[in-house]
Amino acid sequence: MSGHSKFANIKHKKEKNDAAKGKIFTILGREIAVAVKEGGPDPNNNFKLATVIAKAKSNNMPNDTIERGIKKAAGDVGNVNYEYITYEGYGPNGIAIIVDTLTDETAVKNLNRILDILDDDDDVQNVYHNWDE
Repeated sequence: MSGHSKFANIKHKKEKNDAAKGKIFTILGREIAVAVKEGGPDPNNNFKLATVIAKAKSNNMPNDTIERGIKKAAGDVGNVNYEYITYEGYGPNGIAIIVDTLTDETAVKNLNRILDILDDDDDVQNVYHNWDE
């Protein structure tokens, strides 16, 4: 026997999935707060909020969590102040970087490292690239 139990393997997979889900919920919570601050707490009158709620539901975010986020951003519960800001970007797409096809091994490692860092950062919402090793 290898010394590993089925339960331990399931536990580790669940922890990893829960961490990823928590990261997504945090990002969606911020998006909800920004949408409420910009257009109000009513999704019928705030298209951006309705879109974020649909996105949250597609990611299996509980309704209680969505409602709590809306109330918090509206000032009913606690205090939150998120704003949508794009630094040195092109429209809502953020920062754009264009490079030649990389051939240097060090440059390839650095690009992969940058993509990993951006992907792991909770404040980075979307990373798009067409990099293919």
